Amino acid sequence: MNYKEKYDLWLRSVTDPELAAEMAAMDDVAKEDAFYRDLAFGTAGLRGVIGAGSNRMNVYTVAKASQGLANYVNRICDAGVPRFGDPETVPDRAIAISYDSRIKSELFSRVAASVFAANGIRVWLYPELMPTPCLSYAVRALSCAAGVMVTASHNPSKYNGYKVYGADGCQITTEAADAILAEIEALDCFRDVKSAEFNAALDDGLVTWIPEYVYDDFTEHVLAESVLYGEPIDRSARIVYSPLNGTGLKPVTRALREAGFTNVTLVEEQASPDGNFPTCPYPNPEIREAMALGLEYCERTGADLLIATDPDCDRCGIAVKDGADYRLLTGNETGILLLDYVCSQRAKHGKMPARPVFVKTVVTSDLCEKVAESYGAETVNVLTGFKYIGEVIGRMEAEGRESDYICGFEESYGYLTGTYARDKDAVNASLMIAEMFAYYRTHGVSLTDRLAAIYAKFGYALNTLYSYEFEGSAGMAQMASIMERFREMFCGGAASGVAETPAPGAALGGEPVLRALDYAKGLDGLPKSDVVKLCTEKCSAVIRPSGTEPKLKAYISVTAKDSEAARTVERRIKTDLERIIRA
Repeated sequence: MNYKEKYDLWLRSVTDPELAAEMAAMDDVAKEDAFYRDLAFGTAGLRGVIGAGSNRMNVYTVAKASQGLANYVNRICDAGVPRFGDPETVPDRAIAISYDSRIKSELFSRVAASVFAANGIRVWLYPELMPTPCLSYAVRALSCAAGVMVTASHNPSKYNGYKVYGADGCQITTEAADAILAEIEALDCFRDVKSAEFNAALDDGLVTWIPEYVYDDFTEHVLAESVLYGEPIDRSARIVYSPLNGTGLKPVTRALREAGFTNVTLVEEQASPDGNFPTCPYPNPEIREAMALGLEYCERTGADLLIATDPDCDRCGIAVKDGADYRLLTGNETGILLLDYVCSQRAKHGKMPARPVFVKTVVTSDLCEKVAESYGAETVNVLTGFKYIGEVIGRMEAEGRESDYICGFEESYGYLTGTYARDKDAVNASLMIAEMFAYYRTHGVSLTDRLAAIYAKFGYALNTLYSYEFEGSAGMAQMASIMERFREMFCGGAASGVAETPAPGAALGGEPVLRALDYAKGLDGLPKSDVVKLCTEKCSAVIRPSGTEPKLKAYISVTAKDSEAARTVERRIKTDLERIIRA
């Protein structure tokens, strides 16, 4: 069925007046973009622009995905499939749901709940918006077979999404995503979807509000992650906090307050949930624009530390006072500091496990491995996506080694120091960052001082990320072509059967490429992924299409004697990458 036929089918079938009006006003270009494909479903679930069409987030695409997930859950429950990480436990025929502050998030959560209830699956639904890590926690705490988080994370306000979690509390694996996708693709979204009336399902007990104790228990786990072990610190630091109009307000302020951090100023314009994000159109703590209002508050109040969390409160960005100004720390810098702090405190207090494990993604700074090694910790590298860090925790749990996990993070501002959740947690990160800041401040050391000391010991590390947008069907094809170009130019050895040998003469930034890793082949025991990593003696570059946005991403990591030398090399590498991308 081509896009015109699909558009005509939807025009005849849609009963939602808002969507019908939007379709009636579409020109041919808009029709093609809205209907040229079904919204992609993968390990990150669904994510797309809100609106009418098969390639959009709306009540029909959400209901169809929910029916596919319901079919999958009923099938694995009928088969008695045990929970990964806990092979002795078969989860209940139940799905937990949470949602964030985005436009239509609550509506989409209720649509999903109504579909699950109609398919005989018990639904646990948070009675108010809650962060992604709270959903990950609830899946395991309530012994659910799956979970759904309605969010588009840090994307602009026109987006929403639908993240699916397995019984282990991790986002679903490629195998599970493929199985759910097969169920979804077999459905007609207008004929094959079952749905109960939400309020009736609530009255009948098919939908149940998640009890308050689940959230309370989650908070207790977050607080228990402290590595002070009774050591006194000065908690009077002036902190400015912004939830960026998302879900973080209640859980982050509670965790900080209960940990003794009471000198906290809220960014009022960004405190209340608001899916329009009026003061931060791109609500991503990775970028300066989203932090700008918080920085203004810092300057007015003389704050020592700025903390901001994204709409679903799984990413955390910070700025620290640095002389007369404020310095935004990157995800890698904050992660390196947290890793070093957690390890040093554990070692100091005799709390380091015998076989400590640190987990990071392949695009995260290589300097972390040196820091971890200095404390006797093993580094495990995984593919991009925190679900892979969660899977490592699950495997360690199954082996009886859960307590050996000490920390995990990814460069995109996602951190987790505990095993209570299986996704990145900005509630945990906010508290641990505040504690780390206060600890060093008590000892007369700033975070920038500590970072400089780490660089002095292990070498200066510069890590940058560049994103290149490719919209629509043409953009998808263009990204595929670019990735193939990188493989042809650099991975000649890999193509001929040698996993890491680069093509003859391959160079990057003026240096010979020593290793060319094509993860499409499933290297290092990892699942196959559309990722290429190129390594020279002291630098690396990773190129991959985003799994959630129409973007190609390039990650550059440089180790050098100082900042100036690193930036010179980084510019050369960027120039080489962009020459290939724009060829």
